[in-house]
Amino acid sequence: MKNFSFSITNVFSNLDMNLRGNPSAVILLDEELDRKTMQRIGKDLHQPATTFLWPTDQHNTFNIRWFAPDAEIGLCGHGSLAAIAFLTQLITQKTNTQPFKLISPKGVILGSKKNSNEYEINLEAISSTKLSSAPKGLEEALGQKIVEYHSSQNKHIVVLENEQNVAEMDPNFKLLQAIDVFGYAVTAPSEKFSFVSRTIVPHVQQLEDHATGSSHALLVPYWAEKLDIDNMVSVQLSPRGGYFSSSYKDKIVKLMGQAYNSVEGTFLL
Repeated sequence: MKNFSFSITNVFSNLDMNLRGNPSAVILLDEELDRKTMQRIGKDLHQPATTFLWPTDQHNTFNIRWFAPDAEIGLCGHGSLAAIAFLTQLITQKTNTQPFKLISPKGVILGSKKNSNEYEINLEAISSTKLSSAPKGLEEALGQKIVEYHSSQNKHIVVLENEQNVAEMDPNFKLLQAIDVFGYAVTAPSEKFSFVSRTIVPHVQQLEDHATGSSHALLVPYWAEKLDIDNMVSVQLSPRGGYFSSSYKDKIVKLMGQAYNSVEGTFLL
């Protein structure tokens, strides 16, 4: 058996506000595993995401893939931030070199350490298109009136009237599973923050995500245009809660968040 460095890292947290963020297992391999093995490990670890890293021949550059317990994830923002925190703690404490480049099947993600416990990643903005109406039955399934609806190649944006509506939303997942849309970034303006959101994914095991970087790659451009601002603070109103600082420029979304390890050790394979 081989030993690999391993952690469970919680990101986009703010413990002062009792927002615990989104956990991701992170495993640093010496070479790529086959997809079936990575999926099995993701199922066994049963985290919202298990992030696999293995080195390239370029300095500070790693390949990355993410697996939920039931499927591979195309783009995982919180798994990417967890990877940056993990690599920073593992490597830069010895060599003091950063930033890092992560190469995924969907593209390149840059990340680095901001301060003692805050890290950042750059994601390509995800564009959306406003539609004249939401899918039939969606308002009933969410139990809230929909103000705007936008489609995208990732999740779809559902805009509600206010923060309270987002917080009180009680999705009927049986009804949502009858609609052919992968997931929803449900959002509204906020008096205290730039905006709030929840991420609903009815067709996968998790159903609701805790703190979703990919949703913010979609929502930050939307709210930047809506509010005419480039720098934002947002909260994800999931049971664990998520806290995001973000900026938007030249079609790049920069997400900043805190990270802490709940598990550190060695993974045997």
